[in-house]
Amino acid sequence: MIRKELVKLIKEAAKKLYKEEAEVRIERPENSVFGDYSTNVAMVLNKNPNEIASAIKSDLIERVEVKNGFVNFFISKDYLVKELKEILKEKEKFGQVRLGKGKKVNVEFISANPTGPLTLGNGRGGFCGDVLANVLNRADFKAEREYYVNDAGEQIRKLGHSVFGDQEAVYQGPYIEELKKKIKGNSVEDVGKRAAKVILEEMIKPSVRKMGIDFDVWFSESNLYKEKEDDKVLNLLKEKKLVYESEGALWFESTKFGDDKDRVLIKADGEKTYLASDTAYLKNKFKRGFKKLIFIWGADHYGYINRIKGAAEVMGYKKGDVDIIIMQLVRLIQGGQEVKMSKRTGIYVTIDELIDEVGLDAARFFFLARGNDSHLAFDLDLAKEQSEKNPVYYVQYAYARICSIISKISNSKFKIQNKFPDLKLLNKPVELDLIKQLIILPEIIEDTAKDYQVQRLPQYALDLASSFHRFYQECRVISEDIKLSQARLALIEATRIVLKNTLGLMGVSAPEKM
Repeated sequence: MIRKELVKLIKEAAKKLYKEEAEVRIERPENSVFGDYSTNVAMVLNKNPNEIASAIKSDLIERVEVKNGFVNFFISKDYLVKELKEILKEKEKFGQVRLGKGKKVNVEFISANPTGPLTLGNGRGGFCGDVLANVLNRADFKAEREYYVNDAGEQIRKLGHSVFGDQEAVYQGPYIEELKKKIKGNSVEDVGKRAAKVILEEMIKPSVRKMGIDFDVWFSESNLYKEKEDDKVLNLLKEKKLVYESEGALWFESTKFGDDKDRVLIKADGEKTYLASDTAYLKNKFKRGFKKLIFIWGADHYGYINRIKGAAEVMGYKKGDVDIIIMQLVRLIQGGQEVKMSKRTGIYVTIDELIDEVGLDAARFFFLARGNDSHLAFDLDLAKEQSEKNPVYYVQYAYARICSIISKISNSKFKIQNKFPDLKLLNKPVELDLIKQLIILPEIIEDTAKDYQVQRLPQYALDLASSFHRFYQECRVISEDIKLSQARLALIEATRIVLKNTLGLMGVSAPEKM
């Protein structure tokens, strides 16, 4: 990976010049005038940037320039050609990075209570979790997707009351009316559990399949109670003297671990809170051999972060072993106005309804396009538009256009045989810029595996499609110049490979015709 090679060169130069170990940050400037890569290492070390620039020599660099204290690198054409050949060799493997070293990671997402259909909020977290697991596996982690089924406790009782239709009913909608017809029972607890099972099997799991998600594990909360894992955790907290009684309840001293106040573990009426079972669940995951736990939660769970990290610390794990991603809210926009009501339920818009309306590809792409910490306004009109204004259409059209060009090559003189064509014939700025876009996919994967910002992928897909479209407008792929035609065919084949790999990571299809 070129970025790693540059970091190594800069560190070697700093050590040679100043006998110092430098902390090196490499960035890609937005304006290509400032190079392909840039570093502020001279400012960090408080040294002369020209001195550092002069000390860096390598075949991968065409030239080094200094501007405003930054050292800017321009990548050599020979290196670009070498990397282009790598893409053509590696094909679907291109983009893999050795970061995780096989470390087991648990990615838990959606985990909506089995009390109703999956909504837009569940969809946003669902797509994010699924794509993050794809990226982690591409980065040499062993990521498993997990859905935590809250099939016990207060929410299930509320569901039972709702199906009974008594004065404590909470949930409503056509699905509740259907459950009333299907489920009969004498106790709220029994009805609630049976209704939750129906919702899980007949509503949630089909929706998950419709979203294109395949969970490795569906973990049932009730199993924690069957195995008395919640009691084991409570005993551990008591042994560590981290609990106390007050107002008839048992409290966890979570303030010792960064929480804003202590939290109840067992209520005055003897009922255990979610914190007790969630702590047991946390321990269960670590016992299964996971070295990193990633939770994707809705915006209303923000206050729960310190509690769960504190619980991990109590059990002897590091807070850094638990990462929590908070997904902000989603609004549907149509005709410039917010869509608040669902035609089917009268209460909320389900993820099924959205996919039926815009298709899975658009749903995934649009949900992934914004960072999780930003509110998302989902433009229904744009998502349905069959034009280059629609970002997913724009990217897929680039892929389809490439496939169309390749499929039309019937004359064998243009076909690439067992050896590479003369790729050094690719000299135009748009050709070289396209190669520069292609080779950064491994960096995108590495960065995303580190900070979980999956919105990089749709943005990268758009940037790559844009680079291809510029190339296509300026360069004729098939011409009378056979050698140049072969070189350009190799370039668009590499573009096809990288686009397909990127779309695959997002779970978005790569259509050969549009």
